[in-house]
Amino acid sequence: MMKTCDERQVNKENWGVIVMKWSDWDTNLKVRLLGEGVMNLLFWMFFPFMAIYFSDSFGKEMAGMLLIASQVVSVMVGLIGGYCADHFGRKRMMIIASIGEAVCFVFFALSNSPFLTSPMLTFISFSALGMFGALYWPASHAMVADVVPEKHRSSVFAVFYTSINISVVIGPILGGIFFFDYRFPFLIVCLGISVILTFVLQKFIRETAPEREKREKQADEKDVKWTHYLIQQLEDYRVIVKDKIFLLFVLAGILVAQTFMQLDLLMAVYTTEFVPKQTLFSLGDWSLSIDGKQAFSWIISENGLLVALFTVFMNRWMLKYPEKRVFILSALFYGVGIIIFGHTISIWVMFAAMVIFTAAELMVVGIQESFVSKLAPSHMRGQYFAASSLRFTIGRTIAPLAIPMTVWFGYSTTFIILGILAALSAALYGIMFKMIEQQRTAKKKPAAAVVK
Repeated sequence: MMKTCDERQVNKENWGVIVMKWSDWDTNLKVRLLGEGVMNLLFWMFFPFMAIYFSDSFGKEMAGMLLIASQVVSVMVGLIGGYCADHFGRKRMMIIASIGEAVCFVFFALSNSPFLTSPMLTFISFSALGMFGALYWPASHAMVADVVPEKHRSSVFAVFYTSINISVVIGPILGGIFFFDYRFPFLIVCLGISVILTFVLQKFIRETAPEREKREKQADEKDVKWTHYLIQQLEDYRVIVKDKIFLLFVLAGILVAQTFMQLDLLMAVYTTEFVPKQTLFSLGDWSLSIDGKQAFSWIISENGLLVALFTVFMNRWMLKYPEKRVFILSALFYGVGIIIFGHTISIWVMFAAMVIFTAAELMVVGIQESFVSKLAPSHMRGQYFAASSLRFTIGRTIAPLAIPMTVWFGYSTTFIILGILAALSAALYGIMFKMIEQQRTAKKKPAAAVVK
């Protein structure tokens, strides 16, 4: 059926709201997308394997404690990252963070060079990289909001998100080769590219924050110091103890996070230690065999590929079902996926487990944010969204405990415990939605009484 000119124009306008043409992108965004895309690729070539490295170097118990300490530092820096971006400017903080990352790569490479092997210096460098990354991203996100009209922001963020997922697909496969066999040259390349990125940011992007004099005037008027900002951020989280439903949502999120946070922690160590070399594909006389480390690379890439391909499809599918069912099934899928993963050494069974695991992830993409916006009063949405991030910050902080747990309880029991935590999360979601239904019923009763 032919469409009228008016209908075509409406469709074109609607599509423009969703998609922003590359030619209309601000130069800042184009430069950053390319530069950060390369850095993300390099990052995913070593990040998933750090739990393996630290477990081999320090033992599982010490590795778990060190990774927890690293996450705590990154979380604390992330809390003041927004303040720094607003007070000192987006470009300045991005360049400072980029310089810091380059310096970290100097020591990262040095501690894995033919001249020196120092796991502790590697840990310090890795932790500092996380710290400067936590300083970089608030400024990066704020710059997108500065230069992109509100109607186009979601599409621009989606492009950056897609870029990250492409890195997740390709990075671990390449990292399985270069990180273990060519670590020093690889880290030198990381250093060189981080230096180039710093130069590019300095040369080709402009500051997008309010003028310096205006920022300083606002800071003087409010007498805002970074310590005050940090304290205020922590105080905002008190909202979770005032709203029982929201508290259950956060607690359930922390519990289920203990499963999906193991993707580059416990799963990495397990596949490296227990998955034997086995044939992945064979055709006539030709065959492709992979060992445990390479198997982990393929599994991480599988997760990234599934996320990139099916996020939109799964989100539309899940919108057809009640939120209660989606949240509960997602948590249960996480539990089933991680238990299967931890009780097999077959790479193909692990691939199947990762399909279940990734399905659990995609089921709640988008729905979680929508749910938070429904719970939050309009004047407190910022606080609610900030507090909801505790699901990930706290979850990420305590997730490394699973590594020393394998020493205390064994791998099989540890994976079962993680599955039980996911089941407990499902139970909390069930209680939460029951409370929501009770609240709705309570609100309807007075209205019914008035009608009578």
